[in-house]
Amino acid sequence: MEISDIPALNAALNSIATILIVTGLVFIKKGNKEAHRAFMTAALIFSVFFLAGYVYHKYAANWQNRSIGADGWIKGIYLVMLLTHVLLAMAIVPLVLRVFYLAIKGRFESHKRWARWTYPIWLYVSVTGVLVYFSIYVWFPSVAS
Repeated sequence: MEISDIPALNAALNSIATILIVTGLVFIKKGNKEAHRAFMTAALIFSVFFLAGYVYHKYAANWQNRSIGADGWIKGIYLVMLLTHVLLAMAIVPLVLRVFYLAIKGRFESHKRWARWTYPIWLYVSVTGVLVYFSIYVWFPSVAS
């Protein structure tokens, strides 16, 4: 595997995490706590692998950033999405850890209160992470000069 392959792998890990997060929510809405626990734990594991891959890629690529190869309103929408993604991505790690901690400790009422805020943020960060990848590498790659 080359360093250049890592962003696609990370997008795949994020996509899987997204599916697991949504499936975990569906199971808890149906009252299936065991399946909910399993899917949310798997989502956490895939998210941890994503984060490790992301940090490794940034380190291996000397912390260089890629830019989108689009202008005008497309670039504007992308930059708003990127800004919100980055800010919420910084917040989501402690939020997810808090929600898991509360569940592990059996503090389910607190877990539910925190999860109501954490779930949509985690889902947004996961989905926009994949959209950032597609925007930079697939839909609007920048042309090397």
